[in-house]
Amino acid sequence: MDDEENLRLVLRTLLKRNGYEVETAESGEEALGLVETFGPDFVITDVRMPKMGGLDLLATLKAKGNDATVIVMSAYGNTDLAIEALKAGAYDYVQKPFKPDEVVLALRKAEEREVLRRENRALREEIRKENQFEDILAKSASMQAIFRTIAKIADYKTTVLVTGESGVGKELVARAIHHRSSRKTGPFVPVNCGAIPENLLESELFGHKKGAFTDAVADRRGLFEEADGGSLFLDEIGELPLSLQVKLLRVLEDEKIRRLGDARDLQVDVRIVAATHRDLLAETKAGRFREDLFYRLNVLPIHVPPLRERPEDIPLLVDHFITRNNARLHTEIRGLDGECRRLLYEYAWPGNVRELENTIERAMVLSEGQQLTATDLPERIREARDPVQLQLSSGELSVKKTMRVIEEILIRRALQKTKGNRTRAAEVLEISHRALLYKIKDYQITDL
Repeated sequence: MDDEENLRLVLRTLLKRNGYEVETAESGEEALGLVETFGPDFVITDVRMPKMGGLDLLATLKAKGNDATVIVMSAYGNTDLAIEALKAGAYDYVQKPFKPDEVVLALRKAEEREVLRRENRALREEIRKENQFEDILAKSASMQAIFRTIAKIADYKTTVLVTGESGVGKELVARAIHHRSSRKTGPFVPVNCGAIPENLLESELFGHKKGAFTDAVADRRGLFEEADGGSLFLDEIGELPLSLQVKLLRVLEDEKIRRLGDARDLQVDVRIVAATHRDLLAETKAGRFREDLFYRLNVLPIHVPPLRERPEDIPLLVDHFITRNNARLHTEIRGLDGECRRLLYEYAWPGNVRELENTIERAMVLSEGQQLTATDLPERIREARDPVQLQLSSGELSVKKTMRVIEEILIRRALQKTKGNRTRAAEVLEISHRALLYKIKDYQITDL
């Protein structure tokens, strides 16, 4: 795109001679129309143009989610504008007056980069598919074991209790159970038992008849009826009041509910998946949770480990969040530098996957380049304690688990220090090269 007709003609002739299919435009507005109809892989534009300049065109393309590679041209003295364009997402710039070879070389380089980008995307997609189970991404041994468990139990109507800290993805596990079962065509109804006031929770779960209480102006179906033929996910089941625990136990045993104010029971066909971050066994001993209900829920327990116990899942999750946010936020983050990666890997993640997801989104919004750096991360992560000390102070008493986490951290540090040289890393770690190769495979260390 250029407002000089002679220059457009020269570029058109040059590029066609080098095998490119070319369309030209004399203004930014015309160029946008061509982008819609022509669908170019590359856009060459002058920085300075009447009305819509090259920077405006670039910003508009990014806002529309167009991923064409942009090369800008700038006259002598406009270098600052060209650099500004690079910061805004342009791939390269050519200074006018230019030599024909300069334009062709810039395009050839852009083509090579595009090929690498596509190969990289294909590889990442392959890795994602290999480590994705429904909407859950993980390659750690503990999560792979959970995937196998879900596949085994999904078609049984038996109640499942999912435990784990806040933010680990308990609802994703519940949804995976539902979607892997023969009930997948039925409804999946989630309810947070701790988010609904106690005086409204019974009506929310079981429904009510008109006139059952002051505001009951019409009959209302409850969530059990909404989930009929499907699955009901009772999140934070530990917050359920004792009075409702009795009624829930009856539903689990008889598969019948009764709306508030009704005199008859209704048969329901619902698969219950419950979840909690609490220790329900301790709650039963303290008298805050019915023991009979606990054992009725805990038929098939699934414990989702915290993110700090499966750091090998972090790179996979980071890539996923970056890809998703690039599409949603129209950003162009290509990855993260070594220091940023180290900090993310070594942080304890008390908020688990949810905290990681929010951290990546925040960093992408604040980033001034195409690569996330340590300065883009919150202060709490940049100044976190050493991961070895965090592991030792976590309360974990298993020597085997603790040594495994620490060993993997040390191996990653050694590989980073030696820039991936495994022979040197083995020397630093004071282990044999063969032992290092075995441990790299065992810990699935592939992201260095």
